[in-house]
Amino acid sequence: MATVETRDNARRSAVQREERFIDRPLREDGQYKRISEYYGELVFDLQTTDRLPDAIKKEVRECSTQKRQLNKETVEVIANAATEWALSHGATHFCHWFQPLTGGTAEKQDSFLDLKNGLPIERLSASQLIQGEPDASSFPNGGSRSTFEARGYTSWDLSSPMFLVEGINGMTLCIPTAFVSYTGEALDMKTPLLRSVTKLSEVATKFLNLAGHAESKNVTITCGCEQEYFLIDKSYYYARPDLVQTGRTLLEKPPLSISS
Repeated sequence: MATVETRDNARRSAVQREERFIDRPLREDGQYKRISEYYGELVFDLQTTDRLPDAIKKEVRECSTQKRQLNKETVEVIANAATEWALSHGATHFCHWFQPLTGGTAEKQDSFLDLKNGLPIERLSASQLIQGEPDASSFPNGGSRSTFEARGYTSWDLSSPMFLVEGINGMTLCIPTAFVSYTGEALDMKTPLLRSVTKLSEVATKFLNLAGHAESKNVTITCGCEQEYFLIDKSYYYARPDLVQTGRTLLEKPPLSISS
């Protein structure tokens, strides 16, 4: 009984607690901003930003649809623009952000700080933007391989925009990446998705060309398997032993009725 009462009290306090509010940004006059005024302000979209020329945006679109590589000069321009944008929002670090086979996300953070002619500067180079090398030995089966084979490589994903995440010590520029092994095998949840989208585009484009649509260069996939998730208040979570211990909701089987 005490356990049930404690659990009910925890749920009741979760509903009644005073901290349940949304920290909405304010205008200079003290009024709340409209959602449209700050929506996406911490996202660096290569196609909508005003920090890149139209020629660069066009080249990015062509490389994304035709699956060819950007030249180093273009990547340098993008890296500089992303750095200036991130610094203007107070960012101090950047990271390659990926989803390894651990059920969560991971990142390897580096500082923008660099040296030029012996003087400190903030910089994100083209090579740092394109590829990273986090330690993969701590991921599934990583410890069973040789050191050089246990490495994991992150590769910049052009199809996802960069974004800022605020932490205790400031902002971090997150660069979405794919995560693969030394031999090119997928070590994350995103690489299989990107490869399947690419394959579908190739097959569908070939079909359209054979059907008389010779101008078709690529096909964009806009539908797929449905996925949904549910957010549970932390107070509710800690009041549920089944969620804490198993990570899922356990439904009890109703007792069997015994007839005389």
